Amino acid sequence: MRIFPILTAVAVAIALYFVVMQRDVVVAWLGGDAPAETMAAATQDNTAETVSVVVRHSVAQEIPNGIVLRGRTEAARRITVQAETSGRVISEPVRKGAEVVAGQVLCRLDPGTRPAQLAEAKARLENARISAENAADLARGGFGPETAVVAANAALESARAGVARIERDIANLEVKAPFDGVLESDTAELGALISPGAPCASLIALDEIRLVGFATEQDITRLRLGAQAGARLVSGREVTGEVTFLSRASDPVTRTFRVEITVPNPDLSIRDGETADILIELDSEKAHLLPNNVLTLNDAGTLGVRIAKDGVARFIPVEILRDSTEGLWLKGLPDTVDVIIAGQEFVVDGSPVNAVVEGDE
Repeated sequence: MRIFPILTAVAVAIALYFVVMQRDVVVAWLGGDAPAETMAAATQDNTAETVSVVVRHSVAQEIPNGIVLRGRTEAARRITVQAETSGRVISEPVRKGAEVVAGQVLCRLDPGTRPAQLAEAKARLENARISAENAADLARGGFGPETAVVAANAALESARAGVARIERDIANLEVKAPFDGVLESDTAELGALISPGAPCASLIALDEIRLVGFATEQDITRLRLGAQAGARLVSGREVTGEVTFLSRASDPVTRTFRVEITVPNPDLSIRDGETADILIELDSEKAHLLPNNVLTLNDAGTLGVRIAKDGVARFIPVEILRDSTEGLWLKGLPDTVDVIIAGQEFVVDGSPVNAVVEGDE
């Protein structure tokens, strides 16, 4: 019968399968050691779980902090000088750009008949004074009523008010500068007829200048009055001052808050309306200076860095305070930390790592 050759062939096939495909099992069953290549592969699989990374031992530093605002310059004082009485201008105009001092006459008006009105008012005052004295004498002698004294005194006060009113009107014939400054417009032209409230000239004071910027809702809470500030003007000039105003109400459209910094300008060289980049000083903070490539994101999309601690990788969220040519200043890390600067893309939070300090590779 041919059954035996068939059984022999099946047995040989099974033996070849175990020898070739299940060699480790056969060796173990026979009591032998595993082949060297098998042990090497197992060892390699075990060590593959630990990733070698390069770390930088970083120590936090105190750094000055600040907020940058885009703004402009504004004159500390600005006014349109207006006439308080009517009349024709009889003074030569002072041209715009001229520097004026407080009390300097900008517009002089024709007095017209006011001197005659003043003389009349003074005569009425004298008459009222004599009448009041006579009424008082008669009342003391019992020859006049007390009501006559009261009426005479009222007439006297009315006459005095009339004199004061005309004297005040005459004084207003000279429209004067209320403070030292620079004219932004010509004064009223010779011969022009002006009335109360009409402009004589526009005047600005530039001995102090304001730097005006607008802070966001997040930034305004970090600012304080008296904080030091500096600015670079569009001309390239740099100036310094201090914060003198923080708005309590936001702009209804932009939702930003007005911030003012006062800067001395004794030579009047800073003009009103110049563009300025403003830096306002904040309290110093601790931060680490690290290269840009250390930043990464975790699974939740949070910005941070990976550090090596106790042989494993850890993710720590950070905040960028500022950037520089040397790298990024990062806030949120411990005072001393080993930050992974190479190999962080191959590990996740909790991965075993073999940390090599930068420079020792």
